[in-house]
Amino acid sequence: MALNLRNRETERLVREYARQRGLGLTEAVHEAVESALKSEEVVDKTPGEALLERLQPLFDRLDRLPRTGQKADKAFFDDLWGQGDD
Repeated sequence: MALNLRNRETERLVREYARQRGLGLTEAVHEAVESALKSEEVVDKTPGEALLERLQPLFDRLDRLPRTGQKADKAFFDDLWGQGDD
């Protein structure tokens, strides 16, 4: 089944998407539409669930960092800014 794009800007965008990813036009359209549909699935989740899902990779990275044992209190930040006990 053929897909006829009558909008020049749409065709330009599809061609640019395909070029940037090294894909054929059919693969580019498939990937873009699939990605758009997946992002719509996030809408069905609560805002908190969607946010947690997006932030989870960051939390995982932070969990792998070594712990210093330092407290991030006012004195810690004052020291970072060179405003310690003078």
